Amino acid sequence: MTAQQRLAFEAGSGVTPEALLLAIAGITLSLAFLWVTWIAFGTFKAWQDGNASFFDLVWNVLRASIVLLVLGFYVR
Repeated sequence: MTAQQRLAFEAGSGVTPEALLLAIAGITLSLAFLWVTWIAFGTFKAWQDGNASFFDLVWNVLRASIVLLVLGFYVR
């Protein structure tokens, strides 16, 4: 962004572009952590109830964690 664009953005939004990007990244990663936790607890409950095997538990949690790692790489 040029200096004029930065000033216009700050005047229109009231925040700096960096602060807005940080807020969006923080919200995105918070929701992703919540999603991974939901996947882990849901699969763990299914495993406890006998509806899933231990392999299913490990595979689902690992897969969700990999998605979280890739998302974290691109959001940073």
